[in-house]
This record gives sequence, C-alpha cells and structure tokens, in this order.
Amino acid sequence: MNNDSKQESKMNSVTRRDFVRNTTLGVAGFFIVPRHVLGGKGYVAPSDKLYIACIGCGNEAHADIGAFTRAPKKNAVIAYLCDVDDRQAMPVRKEFSKALFYYDWRELFEKEHKHFDAVMVTIPDHNHAIVGLNAMKLHKHLYLQKPLTHDIYEARILTEAAKKYKVVTQMGNQLASADGVRTLKEWFEADLIGDIHTVYNWTDRPIWPQGIPWPQEHPAVPDGLKWDLWLGTAEETQYVPNLVPQKWRGWWDFGTGALGDMGCHLMGPSFKLLGLGYPEKISCDVSRVYSGFGEEAYYPKSIPPSCKIRYLFKLKNGKEVNFYWYDGGMTPPRPEGLDPNVNMNEALFAGYFGATLFIGTKGTIACGEGGLSPRLLPLSQHREVNVPQKYPRVQGGADGHYWQWVDAAIAGYGNDYEGNAALPMPGQEKAFVDSPIVEYAGPLTETVLMGNLLLRSFGIRNKIGNGYEYPGRYIDYLWDGPNMRITNFEPANQFVKREYRKGWGPLEI
Repeated sequence: MNNDSKQESKMNSVTRRDFVRNTTLGVAGFFIVPRHVLGGKGYVAPSDKLYIACIGCGNEAHADIGAFTRAPKKNAVIAYLCDVDDRQAMPVRKEFSKALFYYDWRELFEKEHKHFDAVMVTIPDHNHAIVGLNAMKLHKHLYLQKPLTHDIYEARILTEAAKKYKVVTQMGNQLASADGVRTLKEWFEADLIGDIHTVYNWTDRPIWPQGIPWPQEHPAVPDGLKWDLWLGTAEETQYVPNLVPQKWRGWWDFGTGALGDMGCHLMGPSFKLLGLGYPEKISCDVSRVYSGFGEEAYYPKSIPPSCKIRYLFKLKNGKEVNFYWYDGGMTPPRPEGLDPNVNMNEALFAGYFGATLFIGTKGTIACGEGGLSPRLLPLSQHREVNVPQKYPRVQGGADGHYWQWVDAAIAGYGNDYEGNAALPMPGQEKAFVDSPIVEYAGPLTETVLMGNLLLRSFGIRNKIGNGYEYPGRYIDYLWDGPNMRITNFEPANQFVKREYRKGWGPLEI
C-alpha cells in the first residue's frame, strides 16, 4: 500500500493539540492479552506476537529492526515504519513491504495507535524524549536507543513516565544482555580483584567532525528529506550540508557527542554491577581549538573534539569510586603488567570501540565496551581464571537484548516469562529486561549527560576588557542529583533542560 501522497498533504495538519486530544481517547485501544491469562504453559494465543511501530529506518534503526526479526520465537511483527528521509527509508520499506509507512510519528500515533503494541525509537538524540514519552502515554511498550535522551531533564521525565504508565521499557545498549557483564559479576563476587576504587573508560569516538564552526552554506534541502520534521524539537534553522544522516552527532542542538554515542555502553557495566547512583562531584579537562595564533575559537554549537572527565561516586557502604571518561584519542594510564611493546588499545579494545579498566585492591580487570571479553591483568594471569558460571545467559547475547524485551512486553508489565535471564541491579531480586528506564537507563543516562553539562560549561565566557574570562573551567562541580542542580556554579544549570521549538513541547507527563 502506498499512501505517500495522502500523508504528505496532511502531514503538517497534525498539530500537537490534535495529537494529544485524539490519542488520549485511544488509550483504551488494542492491547496484548498475556499468555498466562488465556491458557497454561506452552499455550500459543493469537496475541502472542508484539506489533511494533518503528520510528526510524536507516543505519542503526535498520540494524535494530533486523534484530527483532531474528527473534527465535518469531513473535515480533514490524507493523509500521516511520522516517523523515526517503533515502534512509526506501530500502527498509522494500524489505518490509507489508508495513504501513508514515513520515510523521505524530500522525502515525494518532491514526494507528489501536493497531500496534510497542514502539521502537532509533532516531537522532534530540527527538528521543518527545517520541518516547508520547509512546508511553499511549501505554505502548518502548524500546528507545541510547542515549535515552538528549538532556538530563528529559531522562528524569522519562523515568517518571515509565513509573506512571507501567510499560516494559528497554534502552538500546545491546551489550547489557551479552555474556561479558555476567562474567564480570561472577568475577567481582568471587573477589578476584578486591574492592574496586577506580574505573577508567575510554573510546575511539568521535569519528565525525567536532570542534568546528557552524556551516554558513545553506543549499536546497535534498529530495526526500522532510527537514522540518527532522528538526523536530530543535530550534528553527536553515538546512545545512553534512548533517543528515550521521554527522549531527557533533552538534549540541541535535547530538550528544562521544559521551552520548558510547557512554551508556562503556559506563553501563559499572552501573549494573557497582550500583553507582548519582555522582557527588565532577570535573573535566577539555581540548581547545584555536582560530589564529593565541586566539581561542568560539564554536558554541559544536562539541569539543576531546575531553577527560572525572566523576566521584560514594557507594552505599561509604566507600568512594573515582570514575574516569576519556575520548578523542586520549587514554588512561597504561595498566601495570602490560607488555611495553603491545598497543594498549588493540590489546584492551578487543576489536571494538572502547574499553574499561576496573582497578581493585587486589588486581585489575579489563573489558571491551559493554563488558565484552573480560580479561584479568596482567594477561599472563588470565588463563588461570576459573570462576564457575553462576548467572544464566541471555539467548542470543546482544540480539537477545531485543528478544527479552519482546517476550517481556508480550507477558505484560511486571509479569514473568519463560526463559527470563535478565541480570538484576544491586538490591533487586529479579529483573525482566536488562536496561529498563526506571531502575537503570534513566539514572545512567543522567550521569552520562552530566559530562556534557560540564563540556558546555567549560565554554561559557564573559567579556573582560579586550579579552574573555571562562569561569566554568578547572573547578569541581558539586551535583545535587535528586534535584538535578549544580550547587556551586549556577550558569551550568542552563544545560540541564532546553526549550523545545514552538509546537513540539513542552515535555509533560
């Protein structure tokens, strides 16, 4: 069915007021009837399929869609597709020709909310929260890519919404369901390295331009790209080249930089295993860019090309953890026991995009992103590790991250399902998915984005005579996590929450 022309003519007529009014009436629409209501163990009901509306089609979205279709139970149905860019959407539309297509997620939600059960959101960061929140308000289960949101405030709002609407949520840090993080938990509990007091995380990102001036050229919008819909919540601006589909990550209006791209992957295992909570104190070093000799460039729209960030966490037992982030080619101190002729990144990245070092009172463990390929250091001791498997593994590993969400959504919020293998957070007795918003993804995202708050505060400048002062540099920022506030440098708090473009907000539960 091709409904492009009909949709495009009505696309701009779906106002926020219409959307909210109409979808509120439809909350009592079609829902899954869980297996345990209809019959005994092994009963297969017609409702034992999850009908998914996919917001986003290209690049990572295409990969996400593919993972759902590989579910061994064949219980995920790609019912709807939505994308603002024909160039990204057309290959996926051909592949899933039975799925109805929309350009505007608001129109899709308004017209079709009775006919799907769940929403996948894999689009640029700046529109994550608005789509995810409205999906939950329709009582749709939500799979939302990392980072959960663009801003700290948005992460808190989505956490509160997930509590209120009681839907099954999962953030798309797929490696949270892989074997590595489970192996790490078994090693930690076997006291392999003692009490962990320092954690280093580093990545090869960014692999897109950062620390550059905003483009001055404004060519025509490419055919097939709905520019206004792509902007969404971001401020009004003319089309610029080299932004869509992937280079938006380096601009504050749309992306969250290296931290947003890799922070949830790399920091996630520490949150899952150590129960870090909110940091008490945070500081940073940021690379500076110069436009001339002795003239520091001022590019407020662009994320700096590299940084080092230090978080200080206090655990429930009163002990402290120093927690570090490096990006842009910077690395932590070389771990002891590593052959001096070995390329540290090649040895510890395990062929992927980042690594973590856990430093304890008895030793050190290295792993790749998301806990991949844990290794005891020095590497010569790794082959001596013999810790028995204690925790069940998720079928399919990273792919199983998608499948466990499908199974949990079909079972219904709070209900167990056969084959559950999610790893509980500290203090939890049981978990149904590995990256739920409330217990994990929301607080993790807030802490990841705390780093970006510092990077932006580092660039705050005030005119002084013939030069500038930078009051936000090289200080310790004190963070009041429950109230989302920096308590000792007020200008930083402007970056906790942004204003949405007229017609796209506010973000209200």
